[in-house]
Amino acid sequence: MHVTVYSAQPYDRQYLEEVRAAHFAEAGIEWRFQTATLNAGTVALAQDSEAVCVFVNDVLDAEVLEALAREGVKAVVLRCAGYNNVDLDAAKRLGLFVARVPAYSPEAVAEHAMALIMTLNRKTHRAYNRVREGNFSLDGLLGSTLHGKTAGVVGTGRIGLVMARLLQGFGCRVLGYDPFPNPAFDTWGERVDLDTLLAQADIVSLHCPLTEDTYHLIDAPALANMKPGAMLVNTSRGALIDTQAVIEALKSRQLSALAIDVYEQESELFFHDHSAEIIDDDVFARLMTFPNVLVTGHQGFFTVEALREIAEVTCSNLVAYRQGESGPNRLA
Repeated sequence: MHVTVYSAQPYDRQYLEEVRAAHFAEAGIEWRFQTATLNAGTVALAQDSEAVCVFVNDVLDAEVLEALAREGVKAVVLRCAGYNNVDLDAAKRLGLFVARVPAYSPEAVAEHAMALIMTLNRKTHRAYNRVREGNFSLDGLLGSTLHGKTAGVVGTGRIGLVMARLLQGFGCRVLGYDPFPNPAFDTWGERVDLDTLLAQADIVSLHCPLTEDTYHLIDAPALANMKPGAMLVNTSRGALIDTQAVIEALKSRQLSALAIDVYEQESELFFHDHSAEIIDDDVFARLMTFPNVLVTGHQGFFTVEALREIAEVTCSNLVAYRQGESGPNRLA
């Protein structure tokens, strides 16, 4: 079974090959790695492939799915949990098998969110650069003690639960909001409505999928409702926040700090080296001018354990397709 892997990075090659050889050698999977992102202009790279393997910034709208079907592709496997980039109605109409990796190492993402909070709060990124230049002044590096603060977790699924546990371990009062209440959250915090969470939390961390209901969940009205001087953290999907509204909240000091591992227009930036180029995204450029903004390039998932689990589930999904099984990970 030939599988074209789009948006393939060196680590994708390493772990997909490693897991295939170790656990799926008899499955007949043959990877065809492509660094290109899947879109209408790169569909032809999947010629003679029975399946494609895609990531968060690959485009799988109706036009692309129809083109893939014409190339003979019968299965689409996502090596990620989110699937807002897939037109599932079109996939079902075309009879395509679509499966995802619904959850992988929730600790990886939650720990990265916690690292962002600690870095911004204690300004260790700035301190590191100062000391390397021989500057040991502490002016401008004042932080706050997390113990006793109120932290809000938006989205109380597997990642949100781990985040709540970590925050409780730091001595925070933890509030949680989810339109689909998870009783397991009660062990780590108190379930409240979104308005209450935003109004009371010193730190708001987003851990929810991107849907029609959560698009720009944090917009200008939501930011105005937040506790003045709160920190906002997003390690889920870029479009959960209205970036322009967040910039205005930073300028007015309504937000004291912002940490993001995802960005609404990240498909043109993330996972590639642009250090020798001019970045012409004015919104992103404006974000980078704030000393209280921390941006990482969608690396929350990037641990050895998570990459191995993603590769294993991806291979399992391909086996399920070949054997005609539905399985818990199937979307279409």
